[in-house]
Amino acid sequence: MCVYWWSLFFMESCYEWCTQGSVLGPVLFLIFINDIDSSLLCSILKFADDTKLFGTVNNVVDKIMLQKDLNQLMDWSEQWQMPFNASKCKIMHLGRQNNQYEYFMGNYKLEPVTEERDLGILITDNLKLSKQCQLAYSKASKALGLTKQALAEPFLTETKTF
Repeated sequence: MCVYWWSLFFMESCYEWCTQGSVLGPVLFLIFINDIDSSLLCSILKFADDTKLFGTVNNVVDKIMLQKDLNQLMDWSEQWQMPFNASKCKIMHLGRQNNQYEYFMGNYKLEPVTEERDLGILITDNLKLSKQCQLAYSKASKALGLTKQALAEPFLTETKTF
């Protein structure tokens, strides 16, 4: 299975029709990109301006199908003048016996990754949560240490009474 991450890179002119921080902006954006998956064969997930294209790739035919979907997405982005930021696009190969095929976005070869942070969760190619747990433990330990240090300082100073 391959999971493909990308972010839409929209032009400055897209910001002119709606103020930043409004509720209407994201709704209008989702309506605008609603047809992005109308002709795709693989599955797609959309959240705000992040999109994931994924599918099972067992052989070369499946690989070609996924690459065709990537090409269709590129055609859509050119048609609607919303180019993709190819430097943010990555591919993650899942499974032990994955052929690790190469995928392209236009002339740009997608970078394969073994882990990716998505909505605050660290996802790895083996789908284990151990790295996510280590990160959470590390953050909690730092916060606890800072809290302990801040509370201990007033009690460490000596007070003299006369």
